[in-house]
Amino acid sequence: MLRSAIVAVRSAALQPEHFRQLNYVQLSRLFGSQLRSCSAQSSPNTSSSKHDASTEQKTAETDTKTAESTKEAKESEHDRLLKEKEGLLKDLQDKYKRSLADNENILTRSRKQIDESRLFGIQTFSKDLLEVADILGKATETVPTEEIEKNIALKNLYEGLLMTEAQLQKVFKKNGLEKIHPMDEKFDPYSHEALFQIPFPDKEKGTVAVVEKVGYKLHGRTLRPALVGVVKE
Repeated sequence: MLRSAIVAVRSAALQPEHFRQLNYVQLSRLFGSQLRSCSAQSSPNTSSSKHDASTEQKTAETDTKTAESTKEAKESEHDRLLKEKEGLLKDLQDKYKRSLADNENILTRSRKQIDESRLFGIQTFSKDLLEVADILGKATETVPTEEIEKNIALKNLYEGLLMTEAQLQKVFKKNGLEKIHPMDEKFDPYSHEALFQIPFPDKEKGTVAVVEKVGYKLHGRTLRPALVGVVKE
């Protein structure tokens, strides 16, 4: 519009007869009206530009806030998933350790049972042999010593019985079976069985005074307690 004003003034200047008729006031009005028209037409465009710029700024701020909110939501979700994975991993590790401990306990019990089966598998057989050992012991005890030197046959029989008993005790010991003969020992309820109590002034109270029947242990475990008489307290 400024250009139009200039063109109008130039046209007036090119026509001398009209230009001379225009005074200063008229030229000012003409030029001013053109400038105002130009200003009026350009003003809406400036206001519109400002409005558009403000709208774009608000849109950019909204987009920025949305992006930040989305980022925070993603980070929060990532943290939640990470914590869930850590909890699951810890739970699996605990279960794995418990499983290892259970397996180790099972192996330990199995080894112990195998060892006990190997050591005490002959327990029933050993109990049956104890009766044989008792009979041999009674047989040697009942032979009168004064008759041994007089009778050669009895002497040979007696020596044979002693050798058999000694060999049987040797086999017992080889297989972990040991005799319990607790004469003058302190009474032990785990290895001895008291049949009676008797007064013995010369012996300590609570000690074994009489052994009625010897006992046996198999690998340290009492297989048969010794039957004893204890000094009365």
